Formats: sequence, structure tokens, C-alpha cells
Amino acid sequence: MTRADALAAVRNPLAFTAARWTPQPRTVQRSALSALVMSVVIVVTGGAVRLTGSGLGCPTWPKCTADSLAPTGAMNYHSAIEFGNRMLTYVLCAAIGWAIVAARSEKPYRRSLTRLGWLQFWLVMSNAVLGGVVVLVGLNPYTVAAHFLLASALIAVAAVMWQRTREGDGAPRSLVGKPVQQLVWFLVLATVLLITVGTVVTGSGPHAGDSSEVERMPLDWETVSKLHAVLAWIVVTLTFALWFILKAVDAPPAPLARTRELFLILLSQGVIGYVQYFTNLPEALVGLHMLGSCLVWIGALRVLLALRERPAAEVQLPDQPYAATSSSIAGPR
Repeated sequence: MTRADALAAVRNPLAFTAARWTPQPRTVQRSALSALVMSVVIVVTGGAVRLTGSGLGCPTWPKCTADSLAPTGAMNYHSAIEFGNRMLTYVLCAAIGWAIVAARSEKPYRRSLTRLGWLQFWLVMSNAVLGGVVVLVGLNPYTVAAHFLLASALIAVAAVMWQRTREGDGAPRSLVGKPVQQLVWFLVLATVLLITVGTVVTGSGPHAGDSSEVERMPLDWETVSKLHAVLAWIVVTLTFALWFILKAVDAPPAPLARTRELFLILLSQGVIGYVQYFTNLPEALVGLHMLGSCLVWIGALRVLLALRERPAAEVQLPDQPYAATSSSIAGPR
């Protein structure tokens, strides 16, 4: 590498890499999928921190203790669990970084993809700070709920980026009529409300995140849980109605397939929810329910994104004389 190349790499490493590497479309898709998977993993492991009572295993932030960045030998396994979840943030950042580099290096360059990648990065940074606030305020349930909702926003952006890597940048073309689109938007909004109320169930429930006395939301847990169940049935009903309507109007295969997948995820999530409710919330089932919440959210978004298709944008090639002149000016490399 020449000195000029080294300076170029330092000044703009993304452009430097893009000039020397062109990933296959499948590589870009896999990088976006890895970011999505890690965004779900970080939510599930965060749930494990709470369910094992390790939320204050590292009692301060950004260090684990006032004098140490990492847990010391005198600390217990709760510290290892909490610190391990913090370290997974770096793995998540690495996955998002790979997605950004792959999207920036794809030819032709698609600015929309890199913007979605950078949005994920800044969401992770914001949620890391919010996670620190959660620790500093002693696992206040409202900050814990905000922490989960911001993670859900990250999952949404990651899901959109994954979808965008598998389609073009042309103008979107709707595959269904406006009434169906409105029904799906209502379904997505109901899912958002379902997830939001789910955080209230968590905030008023028994799994506070630490063995010490932790503040809970001053709400009746039984009542909030029943409201959550009602909202779940509303989402299930909307999904079944959507599938029935799509079949009636002979919709394309993609919206039908995504709707069927969401319906199956919802049924599985409902079974887990009722079993955990009637078995006094065992930690393993609660963790599985958190994973199901992420899958429901991704499934609802995939239904929405399946309602349109985006062909590849037309690439304007220069006229042949100009291309020949440019080639001759550039000379051999």
C-alpha cells in the first residue's frame, strides 16, 4: 500500500474499501440479516439479565464498579451475566458495521442502505446510554420499558434494511388495494400497542431484574395482563381477517405467505403466554415469550413490506463515445 492509499484509508475507510471490494448481493443480504439477528439476540440476553436478577450485577455505568471496567474476582455470577450482556453490544456493533461496509461497497452504490445501517448504529449508541441510565436509576421500570421499546425500534430498522437488500431502488408498486393497505397499517399499530402494553406488564410484574427491592409500576398486574391478552387476540383476529381477505382478492403469494407466517407466530406466542401466566411466570418461558415478541414484531413488519414490490432502478449509462474517451483517459491500471 502506498502512502497515498494509506492516507485515503484513514480519511475515508468506507470509500477506500468500496473502491477495492464489490460484494455479491447475497453477501449484502447476509450482512443485513446478521445485524437483524444480533438485534434480537441482544433483546433476549437483556431479558436473561432481568430474569436472573442480574440487572444490578454491575452497579454502575459505564464501568462495572467504581474502580473496575470489568467484574472483579470478589463479585458473583450476576456481575458476569450483566457484563456479558454489555459486551454483546460490541458484537452487535460489529454486525451492523459489516452491514454498513457491505452496503457501501455494493455496486451500484445505494445510499438508502447505508443510511439504514447508520441509523441502526446510532440507535445502538442511544440505547447503550439509556441502558446506563437504567442501571444508575436502580432499574426504574419506566426506563426499562423505554430501553425495550428503543430496542424494538432497532429491530424495525434492521428488518427494513434486510428487506431493502433483497429489492431494488425503483419506485414501489403496490400489490394490493388501498383498503388492504389500511388494514395492515392498523395491524401494525395494534402490534405496537400490544408490545407497549407488554412492557407495562413487565414493569408491574414480579421479575424486577434484581434481588433487591426495586420500584415497580403502581398498577395491578392481573388487570394489565388481561388487557395485554385482549390486545393479543385483536392482533390475531386482524391477521386472520387479513389472510381471508388476501385469499378472497387473489393476492400475490408474498403477502399471503407473510400473513400466514405471522399468524403461526402469534398462535405460538399465545400458547407460551397463557402457559407462563398459569404456571406463575417461570423464567425460561418468560424469556421465550420475549423472543416471541421480537418475532411477532418482525412478522408484522414483513407483512407490511410485502404489500409492495420495488424493481431495480434503471442505471443511466453514458453514451458510447464518452465511455470510450473516459476509458482512454483513464489509461491502463
